Amino acid sequence: MLNFTSYTMEQIKDAFGILSGQRYEFIIEVEVEEDDELYTENGLYIRALYLLDEEKTGLLKYELIEKVTNRYIDLELEEDELQAVENFCKEHVQDGTGE
Repeated sequence: MLNFTSYTMEQIKDAFGILSGQRYEFIIEVEVEEDDELYTENGLYIRALYLLDEEKTGLLKYELIEKVTNRYIDLELEEDELQAVENFCKEHVQDGTGE
């Protein structure tokens, strides 16, 4: 199971004005247990792109990154972990935008 320890959130600006809604980039630092396949001695963070729109809101994409090396980890989150990341983003986007 993932334990979210800290995060940053930044709105991604659409310089050309062609995308609908607002997009946010989250960098979420996580801790995982040593027996989890996601575990790495160097630590782990999730880079997540989240869409906030009238028609569709949700997680667009995520990447698992090793903290010290910034190396992409080619693994996928389990369904419950993915849902936890999406819920985390949803909660913090609403906090950050006053909605």
